[in-house]
Amino acid sequence: MLRDVKIEADDRSLAGRRASRKLARKGLIPGVLYGGVDQPVLFQVDPRRLDAILHSESGSNTLFKFSLTGGRSDTLAMIREVQVDPLSGRMIHADLLRISMERAIEVRVPIHLTGTARGVKNQGGILDFVLRDIVVSCLPGDIPERFDADVTELDLGKAVKVSDLKIPSNIKVLTDSTKAIATVVAPAAEKSAETAAADAAAAGPAEPEVIKKGKVEAEGAEPAEGAKSAAAKTAEKAPAAKAPAGKPDKEKGGGKK
Repeated sequence: MLRDVKIEADDRSLAGRRASRKLARKGLIPGVLYGGVDQPVLFQVDPRRLDAILHSESGSNTLFKFSLTGGRSDTLAMIREVQVDPLSGRMIHADLLRISMERAIEVRVPIHLTGTARGVKNQGGILDFVLRDIVVSCLPGDIPERFDADVTELDLGKAVKVSDLKIPSNIKVLTDSTKAIATVVAPAAEKSAETAAADAAAAGPAEPEVIKKGKVEAEGAEPAEGAKSAAAKTAEKAPAAKAPAGKPDKEKGGGKK
């Protein structure tokens, strides 16, 4: 959405980490403007100006006028991407995209749920907000701030899909139309599914006893006492059998003559 916002930045000739650290000490961040037929432009800017745009109602889909200090004309632009330091959470780099009002672009548009689902109000269900934005293609001047999804008639076990949204004819939806935006689920079913998944993860795959015995035998190790069979134990306790007594050898004088 085009807003009456103008951002003025300074030209930047140096790049790299050392230059970025110098800018950070001044409270500035590096950025690049690209797109269209013109060459990319390096700039440095106060991140608070960009942060104000990102926290506006139209967010990153805001169209604004961008210019360099001393520049002769403004460029229509939008924030394409920002990089944030994972530790401090502060913005450290920004990518801006040149915009032509005659050329379609792809943007993400947020979804806003309206109403109270019947499955929540009368049937004790829980509303699960699954898909919070969709990707569309349209001219920059046609970018909507949001799409409304009415969940008033949503019963337990039912879902509102992308295909249920009211999309103007000048906007093309690129997100799969069969995807669910919001659904009403039963609390008990949701809890039992989570419990079953947690139990399965904690138990892990069980190894059959026969495999354990096979491993012991394959390694040539003595089987554990508990693993010996009843027959083996009985054989160990039984006394050794005596050899039968033979007849005296007459030729050696073992018997009477």
